[in-house]
Amino acid sequence: MQNLMEIRSLVLQYPKTVGLITVAVGFLGFKKWMAGGVCNSKARLDGKTVLITGANTGIGKETAVDLARRGARVILACRDMERANKAAAEVRNRSGNENVIVKKLDLASLRSVRQLAKDVLASEERLDVLINNAAIMGCPKWQTEDGFEMQFGVNHLGHFLLTNSLLDLLKKSSPSRIVNVSSLVHETGQIYFDDIYMDKDYDHMKSYSQSKLANVLFTRELAKRLRGTGVTAYSLHPGVIRTELPRHFWPTVPLWKKIPLRIFMLTAKSATQGAQTTIYCAVEESLQNESGLYYSDCARKTAAPQGRDDEAAKKLWDLSASMVGLI
Repeated sequence: MQNLMEIRSLVLQYPKTVGLITVAVGFLGFKKWMAGGVCNSKARLDGKTVLITGANTGIGKETAVDLARRGARVILACRDMERANKAAAEVRNRSGNENVIVKKLDLASLRSVRQLAKDVLASEERLDVLINNAAIMGCPKWQTEDGFEMQFGVNHLGHFLLTNSLLDLLKKSSPSRIVNVSSLVHETGQIYFDDIYMDKDYDHMKSYSQSKLANVLFTRELAKRLRGTGVTAYSLHPGVIRTELPRHFWPTVPLWKKIPLRIFMLTAKSATQGAQTTIYCAVEESLQNESGLYYSDCARKTAAPQGRDDEAAKKLWDLSASMVGLI
C-alpha cells in the first residue's frame, strides 16, 4: 500500500516526467520485441563451405561473420568487387577466420550467374550451404541485362539459375542446405503469370512483393524436387531491418510519411539481429529433417496461402526454367 501511495504522489507531482518515462519504457519494450529471436545453435562448420549472395553489406555480411566464426570457408558472391573486398577484410578481422574469399556475381546478368557457377564448380570441392540473400527493393521499372523486370530478375530468376546450376555440388556435399531470404511482404504478393514483368501496370512495391512470394514458392517446389537427396531448402522473413535495402524505395515516400517511418525505423532490427533467422536456417540441427518451410524470428511460421499454393509453385518453376534457359 505504501508503494502505491508513493507512486500516486509521484504521478501527481511530476506528471510530465512520469509520462516521458512511460513512453520511454514502452518504446524500449517495443524495440526489444522487434529485435525478435536469436539463433542459439552452437553448431560448428569446420571443413564446410558456405556461399552467400550480396554479402558485402547488411544481413548478408553479418551472416558471413557468424558462419566464419563457426569455422566455415565463406564465399562472398557480390556485384561490387571493391565493396566486397572491404567486407571480406572486415569478416576476416571480426571472425578470426582467414578462409573468406570473394567472387564476382551480378544477379541482373544470367551470363554472370553462369560464370560464377562455373567458377565455383571448378574451384570448390564442396558446397554445404547456399544462402540466396541479395535483393533489390522498390526500384523504378528497370530491366536486367537479359530484359527481365529488375526485381523479379534479381530477387528470383538470378537465384533460381544459380541454385539450379550448383545443385550437383550441393548434392555431392549432402547433407547440405539452401536458404532463400524472402520477406513478410510475400503475404501481399501474387504472381502475375499473364504479365510477369507488370508491363500493364507497374508498381514498384507490387513487383517487390511478387519477387518475395516467388522466393517462398521456389523454396517449396525445390524441396519437393530434392526429396531423398540430403539437400534441404528454407525460406524466411528476416524482419524489419536498418539496412541499405530501401535505398530505391525511400525517395518515393511522400514527406508526410517519412517522419513516422523514421520514428518507426528507430525500433527496427540491427543487421546482426536481422541475420539471426538466416543463420538459424543455415545451422540449426533440428531443421535437418525439415524442408520447404518458411521461418521468422528463428521459428517455423505459416506462409501466406498464396505461398503454399503447390500448383502455382510448379507453374512458377516451369516458367522460370524457360526464362533462364534451363528447358
